[in-house]
Amino acid sequence: MDLSPRQRSAVFVFIVIVLAALGYYLAVPAVTRSHGSARPAASPTVTASTPATVPGSAPAPAVTASAAGAGGVNIYSWLPFTPQDLAAAASVATRFSVDYNTFTYTESASDYVGAMGNLITGELASTLQASYQTPGVAQLRKSQQQVSTGTAVITSLRAFGPASMTFVVTAGQRLATSKGTSSGSTQYAVTLTGSGSSWQVSDIELESAGNQ
Repeated sequence: MDLSPRQRSAVFVFIVIVLAALGYYLAVPAVTRSHGSARPAASPTVTASTPATVPGSAPAPAVTASAAGAGGVNIYSWLPFTPQDLAAAASVATRFSVDYNTFTYTESASDYVGAMGNLITGELASTLQASYQTPGVAQLRKSQQQVSTGTAVITSLRAFGPASMTFVVTAGQRLATSKGTSSGSTQYAVTLTGSGSSWQVSDIELESAGNQ
């Protein structure tokens, strides 16, 4: 349905409120996952060197913002998702982003991707597996004995439609190698497809190159 300028403003304000609530529940504390072996403590600076990368098991957060935004109107009646849909999609995006940057040099590409389970589509699983076992990247991972731990915080909801949502996620990485430990973060555009409580990540790109 076509929205008036006032209604579009109300929708925008409401989404900001919802994302603030999501950010609180998803980021305090930040989600982390143990994958493979124990992780050493991090020391600052430097970004990771493995696949542009990152599964976990955080429950879907509860969104507490009220749906009544403009004069008691139910703003969600203008949107193609419910508060529960948004929370479910955000949880999958966060868990995937953690797993994307969580790996160890002792695991195979199939183990790395398999740990993400049903969080990702089959097509994305194939893409990530191929990226993980790229000869130069795989050799460096093993020679440096890399062990990485990921974290993730949703920054914003970039785009949405009846069966898709794209979140901007700040994915952190703590990388321990035979040469020392470093940490850094990268912003990604993480796109999910699905509906209701059933969502899968179908694409991940650098935020600067993500879907507009």
